Amino acid sequence: MNDMEKTKDKENSKDKFNENKIITKRDLMLIIILLAVMIILFLFMYLNKKTGYNVRISADGKTIKTLSLDKDEEYVFEVDKGYNVVVIKNNEVYVKEADCPDKICVKHKKISNIGETIICLPHKLVVEITK
Repeated sequence: MNDMEKTKDKENSKDKFNENKIITKRDLMLIIILLAVMIILFLFMYLNKKTGYNVRISADGKTIKTLSLDKDEEYVFEVDKGYNVVVIKNNEVYVKEADCPDKICVKHKKISNIGETIICLPHKLVVEITK
């Protein structure tokens, strides 16, 4: 084998190696750009999160009570079809107990940011964070 054939074999093996790569340089650049965009969006959303000041509790579309997030308190709200126990603690609100069949409102995470809600459909009760 002469030098020319060896050079061609090396080039062919490089081409085959490049064809078999799972991730190319362009793929890597795309992944890095997407990760950077995701991090920027996450930081933007996290830093712009606004903590609410009040809790508005409504039943059947009518406001029952507006409470402050500053006070740690527990309230029992009775509606035609049952009751819900709403707790305000450490500037967060959650439903501690309810006699509805599905208990989705009780399983819901604690809320503290403006616009977040906890809804109990069977009782038509809405717990919402407001300014």
